[in-house]
Amino acid sequence: MVFDLLDLRFLGTESLINTYLLDLEAGLTLVDCGPSSTLETLEAQLDDIGLGVHDLRHILLTHIHFDHAGAAGGLVAKNPRIRVHVSELGAPHLVEPERLERSARRLYGETFDALWGEIVAVPAENIHIADRSVLGLECFPTPGHASHHISFMSEDGILFAGDATGIRLSSTGTILPVTPPPDIDLEIWHRSLDEIERRVPDALALPHFGLVAEPEQHLTAFRQRLMLWAERVRSGIDEGEFVARVRLEIDARDDDVILERTFLLEHSYLGLKRYWSKLVENGSALK
Repeated sequence: MVFDLLDLRFLGTESLINTYLLDLEAGLTLVDCGPSSTLETLEAQLDDIGLGVHDLRHILLTHIHFDHAGAAGGLVAKNPRIRVHVSELGAPHLVEPERLERSARRLYGETFDALWGEIVAVPAENIHIADRSVLGLECFPTPGHASHHISFMSEDGILFAGDATGIRLSSTGTILPVTPPPDIDLEIWHRSLDEIERRVPDALALPHFGLVAEPEQHLTAFRQRLMLWAERVRSGIDEGEFVARVRLEIDARDDDVILERTFLLEHSYLGLKRYWSKLVENGSALK
């Protein structure tokens, strides 16, 4: 598969959020187009390789969180021929993003606009519900991080995994889960990871950050840290202690901006706490 990795320079920093530009038979395609706040950077990146938004034909979205899908509406406004492929659960939130935006604004407060930019709706006629095959790529559900999460896999074994397999801090290679509220589900997430491993991908294409050439080791490390975080929250520690412990274990260096500015660790704590609270309410527990 022919593709380019485009660094969107989120928050003016390299190696935090990237998108993938695929040269498919169906036309030029972006996988996870990034937030609206990086739309100008995306246009500049396309211009550097002799392309423009007018050349795009498709956007594939693994899920609808604003760091992955926020620019979709703005791109369609610039080029109404673009088709946006998304899960059935995610599609309504692209057409009417107000509820999702209100929820996110409660989490991010006054930092929302600087982080994610203006949220533009995608017209319903530009939405295409992703089926088992999308533009020649296998598509399958990978919920856990989000109920509407899907992944795409090419014939040559590249898995566009969204946040289903976590993020990688580029300066250290540290692998971190991202577990924000409201719909983290660890049991379902492990089944999604089973489905990924069953396909034996040759590489993982992460939106945070880049291509992973050793998927097996990455997935093992990801599972271990996901469950370590989950058990810590389950034990009853508070948010401050959770964040402090994680900070002691990782050397974020240049990547610290993504932890500080997006509250990644604080929101991950809240998502896991909500998960365990819901299990207690429902009288069940993770096996």
